Amino acid sequence: MEEKTVSKTKRIEDLTIQDIFDMEFLQQFQDNFALSVGMTSITVDINGTPVTRPSRFTDFCMKYTRASEIGNKRCMECDRKGGEESARTGKPAVYECHAGLMDFGVPIIVEGRQIGSVLGGQVLTEPADEAKFRRIAAEINVDPDEYIAAVQKVDYLSRERLEAAAQVLYLMTATFSRMGYYQYKLKSIAETISESLGQVSATMEELAASATNVDENQHNLNDEIKNVNKISEQIDEVINLIKDIADQTRLLGLNASIEAARAGVAGAGFSVVAEEIRKLSDESKATTEKIRKFTLLINQSVNKTVSKGEETSNIVGQQTKAIETVANDLYNLSEVAEQLYKLSHDQK
Repeated sequence: MEEKTVSKTKRIEDLTIQDIFDMEFLQQFQDNFALSVGMTSITVDINGTPVTRPSRFTDFCMKYTRASEIGNKRCMECDRKGGEESARTGKPAVYECHAGLMDFGVPIIVEGRQIGSVLGGQVLTEPADEAKFRRIAAEINVDPDEYIAAVQKVDYLSRERLEAAAQVLYLMTATFSRMGYYQYKLKSIAETISESLGQVSATMEELAASATNVDENQHNLNDEIKNVNKISEQIDEVINLIKDIADQTRLLGLNASIEAARAGVAGAGFSVVAEEIRKLSDESKATTEKIRKFTLLINQSVNKTVSKGEETSNIVGQQTKAIETVANDLYNLSEVAEQLYKLSHDQK
């Protein structure tokens, strides 16, 4: 995982040996290396604190030097400085430890930053100076005679072989750390892909939900249109009523004319007909009012229809944005895929 890909990914400054290495594999490699070259080995973090078990450590170191509180502090400081020196020079650092044995430090480098060291050695490259080791024993508060007896059991190795072993370990560590870091990044990229796919899935669910809303709105819209049709039928009924009233009015008008002709000037019957015509006129007004109310209902129904249409348009807009989000997620996935391709074809 690249450190800037997701929030769970550590920055390069915060990476530890445990993030990069399979610790079980590292322990096995360290044990076999120490056994094959005839010297000790241990892996420490950037502060000099061990992160693996010691491999093939001597009694001189474990039973006496590191068993002493003073000696152990000196060992950790010596380990830290050895790692720093190798990181500074970019190659293994071969040095004499505070207890008089020859050691080497190999840096573990990730993206140009040291996250720890593999330390080895605990050998003599020349005969032990008894006076020197008695002085060291006194400084760290251990029995001088036992210390001398322990140092005499330490393996002797030429400096040339010591430096060669350090160089081999340096090359192997550089390879393993690079492979481990790539694996770390690939793991994070895979997690990024998984998260992106999860986002795509969630977006698609939103699209599905929006589609359901569109379907419901469409049904509501259809119901409103049916209401408009029903109202239209009612209007037709009113129109038919008006037609009947008009027919009756014409008939009464005809009767009034006939009656007026018969009555002459008196026109008594005409007044009756006139009264009937007035009543029909009132009914016509009432009918007109009914038409006005029905028209209002039509307008309200139409407004609802328009509102449903606007809501549908908004949902369509939301779907469009969701689709754009999906497109962006897919684009990000393509970039991640390209990173995976580059990493898998890295020849460095």
